[in-house]
Amino acid sequence: MIPRQTCPELCRRALPQLWLLSDVRNDAALEAALARLPRGSGFIYRHYHLPPEARAARYYALAKLARRRGHCVILADSAQTASEWGADGSYGAPRALDPRRAGLLRLAAAHSLREIGDANRAGADAVLLSPVFPTRSHPGARALGPLRFRLLAALSDAPVIALGGMTQKRADRLQWPHWAAIDGLS
Repeated sequence: MIPRQTCPELCRRALPQLWLLSDVRNDAALEAALARLPRGSGFIYRHYHLPPEARAARYYALAKLARRRGHCVILADSAQTASEWGADGSYGAPRALDPRRAGLLRLAAAHSLREIGDANRAGADAVLLSPVFPTRSHPGARALGPLRFRLLAALSDAPVIALGGMTQKRADRLQWPHWAAIDGLS
């Protein structure tokens, strides 16, 4: 377990504006991407493609680097695993958020009105709403677009983090305070 250098309370008080999500596509660039992020950004470790032992080992290596940069570290897994691994919080489907894990930041993934409602009922601390723009990971999938994104985001009880096809240029165009990317920050 990695000792927390930034606590979930700090992440809640000043939710990072910029978030990097890990993925099989950006794995080779993660160390450099974490080093480039502004101090105090957020990092969501997913790496679903790795077997359990390799996933944990990669998490610990990246979390150590992220903590040196003062980043908030979130694990895409159960709250129990996030707690055991020393993450600042957990990320996943709203219905999977565990309300009993006090002290952990709880980030929900949402793609629809129903999932925004689920995140509200679960008491999520933040919601990653996607895809705002077309993405490389889901070619041909329907993107929300800026207007629909804003309409759905307005219904969230928690701060919303824009995800999906995001780059600095698109974030500037969207004029949204919190955004996340996989490819756009790698």
